[in-house]
Amino acid sequence: MKRIILFVATNLAVLVVLSIVLKVFGLDRALAAQGFQYGQLLVYSLVVGFTGAIISLLMSKSIAKWTTGAQMIDTPRNEAEAWLLDTVRKLANQVGINMPEVGIYEGPANAFATGAFKNSAFVAVSSGLLQSMNHEEVEAVLGHEISHVANGDMVTLTLIQGVVNTFVVFLSRIVGSIVDRTVFRTDRGTGPGYFITVMVCQIVFGILASMIVAWFSRWREFRADAGSARLLGAQPMIHALQRLAGIEAGGLPQAMNAFGIAGSGGFMALFASHPPIEQRIAALQATGR
Repeated sequence: MKRIILFVATNLAVLVVLSIVLKVFGLDRALAAQGFQYGQLLVYSLVVGFTGAIISLLMSKSIAKWTTGAQMIDTPRNEAEAWLLDTVRKLANQVGINMPEVGIYEGPANAFATGAFKNSAFVAVSSGLLQSMNHEEVEAVLGHEISHVANGDMVTLTLIQGVVNTFVVFLSRIVGSIVDRTVFRTDRGTGPGYFITVMVCQIVFGILASMIVAWFSRWREFRADAGSARLLGAQPMIHALQRLAGIEAGGLPQAMNAFGIAGSGGFMALFASHPPIEQRIAALQATGR
């Protein structure tokens, strides 16, 4: 119920903010005078902005299993799998969520959690992570991923993505209409200037929007690190991060990159989904746990 309320509230907030912006700058009257139905555009932008984000969230578990080739652990086949299941179950009980599905996939050191609902999540670790870390470090990584689930980070990231998508769609078409009517002097309907401007604006605004999403992704990594520290103490997570810094962390498919314990970052720090490991260690050390 909380998630439904949050989703509805977010949508209403976006509508209110966009309406206020239009009114403050007098764009609502200007567009109405030119026959532009900005109310319909608001609804259209919301639908387009959130649809893709929500579909991605609902399909996240299936996409994760397919893209990583994760092998699900239903019945443990060895002591390592039994320990992994027991550890995830213990951490899930500590934070008050249902036992997630657990999987192992082949690849360099990494781990991730995903799923549309915190009580039906999916947690996976790579074979490289299990081979390169001791039990204490792996447990800290699992605490980090379970904290993501308990915090509802997958849903929150979807809402953030939906909001910025809505603004990109809406503002691109507003700018396109203004340019088309003032620069290209299109009196009726829309001319080529509108479509060209919309395409350019969507690229530019989309780049700016991705910076906002990446900032939130970095912030939630700090929060998940802190969550692991609350569950197990700061030192195990610090040791796990130090271990990651000394080995080649495995990349995940692009759709899953923001959900991993370690990310490949980006061509600029502003676009990185994960903070530098040194900053994450410093933040944990500052907690004094």
